[in-house]
Amino acid sequence: MTQRFNVRMIASMLGTLMMLQGLFMFLCIGMALLYNEPWGYFALAGGITLAVGIGARSWGIRTRFKEIRKRDGFVIVTFGWLSMGLFGTMPFLFSGAIPNFEDALFETMSGFTTTGATILTDIEALPHAVLFWRSLTHWIGGMGIIVLTIAILPLLGVGGMQLFVAEGSGTSTEKLHPRITETAKRLWVVYVMLTLICMTLLQMAGMGFFDAINHAMSTIATGGFSTRNASVGYFENPAIHWIIIVFMFLGGTNFTLLYLFASGRFGRIRSNEELKKYALFALIIGLTVSLGLYLFYHNDPEISLRTGFFHVMSILTTTGFATDNYMAWPPFLTFIIFILMFTGASAGSTSGGVKLVRLIILVKNSMLELKRQLHPSAIIPVRLN
Repeated sequence: MTQRFNVRMIASMLGTLMMLQGLFMFLCIGMALLYNEPWGYFALAGGITLAVGIGARSWGIRTRFKEIRKRDGFVIVTFGWLSMGLFGTMPFLFSGAIPNFEDALFETMSGFTTTGATILTDIEALPHAVLFWRSLTHWIGGMGIIVLTIAILPLLGVGGMQLFVAEGSGTSTEKLHPRITETAKRLWVVYVMLTLICMTLLQMAGMGFFDAINHAMSTIATGGFSTRNASVGYFENPAIHWIIIVFMFLGGTNFTLLYLFASGRFGRIRSNEELKKYALFALIIGLTVSLGLYLFYHNDPEISLRTGFFHVMSILTTTGFATDNYMAWPPFLTFIIFILMFTGASAGSTSGGVKLVRLIILVKNSMLELKRQLHPSAIIPVRLN
């Protein structure tokens, strides 16, 4: 007999997502007050989102089945992102920053999926609170609102392994702790700490508080939304560029490995094949592009190195920040940038793209197919790590 979807469980989890989103909207009220801006539209948007979430949660909590099945997990993930996108448009619409629903939905989905595409032509004209919400959508979507929900599932009395499987982007769902909720909490601790460290270093390098917190969220989430029309190119400060380069690299690293590093467990990090390939690939391509810029433009070596690595890391991690117009570069360098758009960084990171681990497996499997042609009876498995 075909199992039906647990509608009440799905509604309960989607309601929890809405409640969390409403609370994040309320955070923007503080930013509006800080800069003496209107805040009523965030109170209205947050109130509506919170009310809908409480209603769905209250109706769904009466379900008899507390365990999320795999099919329910996929439905929650799918409709979770859709509902986040729909309700996330309200701050843009109510504030008048983006009066058209289609444009507001595009901007919101671009934020939550950390795509970074925008319909805005004058970013600096928007209120601080709206820009903060725009960057916050990146930050929420970077680690995944589903993972955030898993972190609080014990408070709701349900298990969340199926959500973790549905949301995971790697080749396996490796856990840091026997309890999946503890895994999610540890990943979020790493995520928050990296954001705070990045923000602090950007401020120390000369970036203002508002710009620093927004760019830190966009950098760690590898999203690319900026508070300036000229993106990071607005800040003509080499220290700021290098800080963002480093944290784009970290944002493109498997967060499980970052946690292991912070815990002092270096053995599994050294044996991780994807991290080695990721670092080596970024180094080789970064040096190649930097050398090309130096030979073509005859810039200062540091400028060529910084510009080359900045754009290689930005495109490789699908962040999208820019300090220069790489479309005006020599065709060979532009072609390299174009190829990088299809790769992506590590699985288990906030970056988009195919992910390097899949490309590694593809190359290995291709080589093994050649060996199988020579030895048809041989059993040669693809090995990783």
